[in-house]
Amino acid sequence: MTVYMLGAGPGDPDLITLKAIKILKKAEVILYDNLANDSLLEYAPDDVELIYVGKRAGEHYRKQPEINQLLIEQGKKHDNVVRLKGGDPFIFGRGGEEELALLKEGIDVEFVPGINSAIGAATSIGLPLTHRAVATSLTLVTGHEDPEKSEKQVNWDYTADTLVVFMGVGLLKKYVPKILQYRSPDTPVCAIEKGTLPDQRIITGTLADITEKKIRPPALIIIGDVVNIYKECEELRSKME
Repeated sequence: MTVYMLGAGPGDPDLITLKAIKILKKAEVILYDNLANDSLLEYAPDDVELIYVGKRAGEHYRKQPEINQLLIEQGKKHDNVVRLKGGDPFIFGRGGEEELALLKEGIDVEFVPGINSAIGAATSIGLPLTHRAVATSLTLVTGHEDPEKSEKQVNWDYTADTLVVFMGVGLLKKYVPKILQYRSPDTPVCAIEKGTLPDQRIITGTLADITEKKIRPPALIIIGDVVNIYKECEELRSKME
């Protein structure tokens, strides 16, 4: 009676771990997210039961308490239940909430880390989130905080050299003015839509103009001077062609 929490990686199915594939091959039930690449389900046995529990901005096919209950029900009925989550289970993936719910019911949980989208999307395009010359610190933050919390934790006063915003496209115009209270309007910004996938899009700008760009979710927002390093590298690549 074990629920395996698998990180599916940032989108490209080749970026899932070998350990995660081994577990998928013996799965009896898979509960999978919207951001987990569907092609990964091909590793599962033919008789596996598939349960979609995806979430999109403003559209939750299943609410989190429902997902927790499904995991509990399936965990009590089967020996090998897989929870397939985009990115890494613990980086804004609600893995901690699901882990607590299962353990309170006496159901064992095992985790397999995944490449989260901050690392996967940025590295795949050659954008270094840290760089000795310009960025020695990094902050990951959600752009979509739990609306039911009595007190907000995201104040946008982070002092890290690089700021990476997850799930922040829909509220971009709301939080960028708050960031501008602490950072220059000239601060470079890069948005990566559908990172690591064939239809990936890269949009660059500054804090002064990024809200005017047409950015569509899912996208990662990277703020800091490392974006200029990326742009310099792109210029060098273009000269090599």
